[in-house]
Amino acid sequence: MRGAGISLVTGAVAKGERLDEIAALIEPQIPGLRRYAHALLREREAADDLVQDTLERALAGWSQRRRDGDLRAWLFTIQRNLFLAGLRRTKRTAPRAGPDLLDQVPDASADPASGLGLRDILAGLDALPEEQRSVLLLVAVEDLSYAEAANVLGVPVGTIMSRLSRARERMRGFLETGRTGFLRRVK
Repeated sequence: MRGAGISLVTGAVAKGERLDEIAALIEPQIPGLRRYAHALLREREAADDLVQDTLERALAGWSQRRRDGDLRAWLFTIQRNLFLAGLRRTKRTAPRAGPDLLDQVPDASADPASGLGLRDILAGLDALPEEQRSVLLLVAVEDLSYAEAANVLGVPVGTIMSRLSRARERMRGFLETGRTGFLRRVK
């Protein structure tokens, strides 16, 4: 689908949408799409590719989108569906934080607690099942409402609430005990 961007935009403009109107609607959503893609994939290039594929798919389907629907939720739905399709295609169970990402963690000598905290959070996110990780990222990081997250994931609001509760509980337990089962921080 690479290289098809011009024809996709031309098709949307030909259907009565002005390019500047489309850009004004989509551009504010790109930072959130990048954050979500990076959180899912943990590789900058793969995340950028996922965002580009998402935008291309959105432009290709622009004329079919519901005008009264939530654009942000629609874009996140496209992105998540592309992510899941990629997982199925490569037969991976879940993305994992590699040593390259952990090497980018700030120097612990400046603030030892900050380095450990970031590593713990990344490891905790990796330990979550994909369904719980997606809900946690959409609600806690991207600030989607439960209804918007339910729309993105295609599940009832009650399912969002239970997955979020389980994800928060697992993260809390992971951050309190770490992988070894011993307490790390006492406050």
